[in-house]
Amino acid sequence: MTASPERAPEPAPVPLPTQPRKAACLALLVFAMVMTLAAFAEVGLARDGQIPTGLFGYGGGLAVLAGAAYYVQVRFAPYADPLLLPLAVALNGLGLAMIYRLDLSTSRDVKDAIRDGKKVVTSGLASAGTQLQWTFVGILLFALTVFLLKDSKILQRYIYTLGGLAIILLLLPIVPGLGAEINGARVWIFIGPFSVQPGEFAKLLLVVFFAGYLVNKRQAMSLVGKKIGPLSLPRGRDLGPIMVIWVFGLGILFVQKDLGTALLYFGLFVSMIYIATQRVSWVLIGVGMLVLGLLVATQIPFLSHVNQRLSIWMNPDPYFDGGCLLDSGKVVSVAPGTQPFIDAGGGPGAGLTACLKMGGEWADSSQLLKGLYALGEGGVLGKGLGQGEPWRTPLAFSDFIFDSMGEELGLTGLMVILLLYALIVQRGMKTAVAARDPFLKLFAGGVSFVLALQVFVIVGGVTRLIPLTGLTTPFLAQGGSSLMANWILIGVLVRMSHQARQPAPQAIQDEGMTQVVSLR
Repeated sequence: MTASPERAPEPAPVPLPTQPRKAACLALLVFAMVMTLAAFAEVGLARDGQIPTGLFGYGGGLAVLAGAAYYVQVRFAPYADPLLLPLAVALNGLGLAMIYRLDLSTSRDVKDAIRDGKKVVTSGLASAGTQLQWTFVGILLFALTVFLLKDSKILQRYIYTLGGLAIILLLLPIVPGLGAEINGARVWIFIGPFSVQPGEFAKLLLVVFFAGYLVNKRQAMSLVGKKIGPLSLPRGRDLGPIMVIWVFGLGILFVQKDLGTALLYFGLFVSMIYIATQRVSWVLIGVGMLVLGLLVATQIPFLSHVNQRLSIWMNPDPYFDGGCLLDSGKVVSVAPGTQPFIDAGGGPGAGLTACLKMGGEWADSSQLLKGLYALGEGGVLGKGLGQGEPWRTPLAFSDFIFDSMGEELGLTGLMVILLLYALIVQRGMKTAVAARDPFLKLFAGGVSFVLALQVFVIVGGVTRLIPLTGLTTPFLAQGGSSLMANWILIGVLVRMSHQARQPAPQAIQDEGMTQVVSLR
């Protein structure tokens, strides 16, 4: 049965409080800073028995930046949601305190561990000073977004331009001499002394493109199709966009070998189709295509990186400190004392060389397993900030900062962090529901979902719920690209919440044909 493409009525906007909430925002911002400064103080008291100097330098610097962001918000977006800025500051502050705790220049216990001959895998890489500098740039971009983006709907005019710009950003890492492959994924570009991850910015541009495209196509995609049982299947011509995005996601996976980014973009598009059409059949089709894409990827020799991630996810123990997957399906280890064992001799890279000579695929699960051990050490309440050994986890300041915080804050602290993320997403979705314009509804919903999906993918990866990918933990992990892109995301949400909450313009009263105008 084929239905006629009748125009569905637009849902009525949900009314929100239309008064400025400046005092509430300021009170929550002060609470966020108190929480951040308390984290710095606990690190110093646990390690040295005194308030650390970093509390005044790094904590005070963040407080000044938060105050400047508050001024910009109340000056140019006074009706904005009062929770968004404090939630972002709280997450940024906790991440900064954890990086300060791991920074070798400020961490006495890490220096002691190195002196005692313990294996420290994060020494010299964590830098609280660098993270504070990127926080300054991120909040500056937040302020510029709030100041310049007076009407978010204007972006709808440039959806194809912004979509093309997103494609260019995604292709930059594969340009010879500009991009480089790190940890198996080619997602970085190097400009002089700086490195940038363009995909972090491309995700926001793609949200704009998807929102603009679906506003025009959602009527046909939601009303026309064949009904089979409880499901309404779309027409063949309407499958075109999702097929293009599917091939696009596989292309990213093939060229950049980045499973996380491919999952993020494909999941984003499927979710926005569901928001636009409210048809479950699109979600089922998307999940089916995602599974099919992963099966295809595992059959391509060039994408052995994906096979390694899946193999480690299913059975990480044989790969601890390095394992070799043979053609027979058996995994042999190079770690002495394990069976089966390759006697690869000494020297760095000996195990990899021996594995390649046997025609196998080399992988190492120690990063994932050490992160899980750290979570286990933390238990329910954690060891306390400054009292654990997170520096034993590889990349504890970036990819695995969630695990390192779990060791010191425990399951309780991690639940608080996840609650902060959930509140940002909930406020974004509330803005989407209250927006009066269809484009803004999809835009706000997409921006909120991309944050939720990124948190799910990285947290699911480091806890072994799903295969580990290379995405960053928003606001917590060390890195300029992620921090800048996520502060822009908060700026966009603040702007759209201001538009959704401000009072609607009043109609001009009919005062008759003749009016008396004072010329004095």
